Amino acid sequence: MRALRRTLAEVAQAVRAQAWFPHVPLAAALLVAGAHLLWVTFGPAWRAAAGERSLVVSTFRPVDLPYLLIGVGMITMSAGLAMRSRLAWVVGVILTLATILIALQVGHRSAGYLTTFDGALLAALLLAYRSFDRSSLAAATFFALTGGLLLLIYATFGSFYLGDQFSPPIATLVGAFYYAVVTMTTVGYGDIVPRTPEARLFAVSIILLGVAVFATSLSAVAGPLVRDSLQHIMRRRETRMKRENHFVVVGATPLAFNTYRELRRRQQAVTLILPERPVDGEFDDADVVVGDADSLEVLRRAQAEKAQAVLAMSADDSDNAFVVLAVKELQGRARTVATVNDGKHVERVKLVRPDIVIAPSVLGGELLAMALTGEQISGEFVLERLFHVEGGGAPGGPATPGPR
Repeated sequence: MRALRRTLAEVAQAVRAQAWFPHVPLAAALLVAGAHLLWVTFGPAWRAAAGERSLVVSTFRPVDLPYLLIGVGMITMSAGLAMRSRLAWVVGVILTLATILIALQVGHRSAGYLTTFDGALLAALLLAYRSFDRSSLAAATFFALTGGLLLLIYATFGSFYLGDQFSPPIATLVGAFYYAVVTMTTVGYGDIVPRTPEARLFAVSIILLGVAVFATSLSAVAGPLVRDSLQHIMRRRETRMKRENHFVVVGATPLAFNTYRELRRRQQAVTLILPERPVDGEFDDADVVVGDADSLEVLRRAQAEKAQAVLAMSADDSDNAFVVLAVKELQGRARTVATVNDGKHVERVKLVRPDIVIAPSVLGGELLAMALTGEQISGEFVLERLFHVEGGGAPGGPATPGPR
């Protein structure tokens, strides 16, 4: 299994899988699911009605309206998935689940295929949820357009098939489209009036859905705008700070925070790289860069190439190794320190050649066992076990052999 994982990791690195997997294949699958749903629902009737005066009217049935809405929504949301949008992922999961439930409950000529393909797609989307973590203005705009388009389709075709329950009756799709827009926007000219309870409830549903879609779309678009503005302000603040000959501490762990405090006590300039800005008031005045530390862009924002040292101290040993590799790619003067939380990973982390490998948790367990069994503990032993220095020397001290 280790060899297989190593081989898969090498293949993924060779094909640059991180840049396109799994969001691009899932986006393509959602696009295919939406297009197939529309085709199996309307394709046969379209072919049979080819050449007739009103192709849409002659092939559309009210029972097919949910499939039309879901199919159009899937096709539109596939673009958001390709951009790793969290919002598109949520809507895609809902639409895929709705397809399965409707096919099972209402029935469909391709219910078996829909439940199989969409079931596999739903499982893949749920497994890959961590890959969709972005909230962008483009994705929010897609959501707003999709919501408005689906509501317009619902209102237009619903008005057309309830046309004889209005006064005057709605007899054409153009008239239905006009009534849908007037009702969705709550203008209400009054030239077309619902007369039956069903038509009035339908008009109420259009108004309520119109208000909900407008409010949701406004918040979806305004949210990323406000967030981007705040990030722009923070980045401008970061660029005004002079970062040179400083220390960069990576990770939101107790060891990282304690190292930050001790360096600050010694009047050293320190930049923290964290996945998100801490809410603790202690770090309000700290020089914080928010982002993934294994990203070259984030490291450049922290001026890692000009630092004295970059200390990778996250809870994941593999993340610490990737940070070391990224710092070396910058080709700066900074020394690299990698923290190892699991003793089994010491030799693996050494493969990326950090200047110092520190394993405090491993040392703590060994020292506790020695103290309980009465073994002698020397300062040289502590340095030997605590620091694993590239080139064989403890920081600031004589060379020491590696761990046995």
